[in-house]
Amino acid sequence: MARGAAVSPTSTATRAEYCVIACAEAWRDNGEVLASPMGLIPSLGARLARRTFSPDLLLTDGEALLVGPDGTAEGWLPYRRHLAMVTGGKRHVMMGASQLDRFGNQNISCIGDWHRPARQLLGVRGAPVNTLNNPVSYWVPKHSARVFVERVDMICGVGYDSAAAAGPSATRYHRIPRVVSHLGVFDFATPDHTMRLVSVHPGVTAGQVQEATGFPLARPDEVPYTREPTAEELRLIRTELDPERLREREVPSA
Repeated sequence: MARGAAVSPTSTATRAEYCVIACAEAWRDNGEVLASPMGLIPSLGARLARRTFSPDLLLTDGEALLVGPDGTAEGWLPYRRHLAMVTGGKRHVMMGASQLDRFGNQNISCIGDWHRPARQLLGVRGAPVNTLNNPVSYWVPKHSARVFVERVDMICGVGYDSAAAAGPSATRYHRIPRVVSHLGVFDFATPDHTMRLVSVHPGVTAGQVQEATGFPLARPDEVPYTREPTAEELRLIRTELDPERLREREVPSA
């Protein structure tokens, strides 16, 4: 349980490997959907899910090929078909976030007032289309109150409150299954769809997560640890999916 901060003595997994597992779990029981991970650790998670508990997942090379977990081509995904999957709820994206608020509104466009921003970021890009048309989860490698904010400066990815305000056309496929950071795992399974702390990674306490978050988190009295990877999952991560240990650069061992 999360009251202690010590890593389980039986675990050999690093913080980065717990993050890979937590990202992989986002695609559990998804069936035959197109997994669209953005970033190294989400990509490792999607490939791990495909190799283990979600064998029906579809993976792409980012362009036009359907690929296996090892990158070999398995099929062709024309752009028209890709768009049909995007707009029909048959894709599950894991995006990043420069800001994320308690209802899951995401900002990747600018920091500060939109008319005169203090910092220009990526731009809105495909975030609105993603969030209104298919499930979207988020990966945040550096959890802080600068990212987890009370209110985003600009809404790019649509959160639960914004989707509800827009009406049924916005809520039909809208869903945010999971948020993963280097500290823990979150969802929105609360009556008002506000962010809830689901688990903390070993070595982290629920109090530390709350201190690094700019709004009150819903959480149970006892917050469990993120599940440990199995021996086979660790083998796949270390010897086949990421033998060069690039995951440790993104999330260094605590």
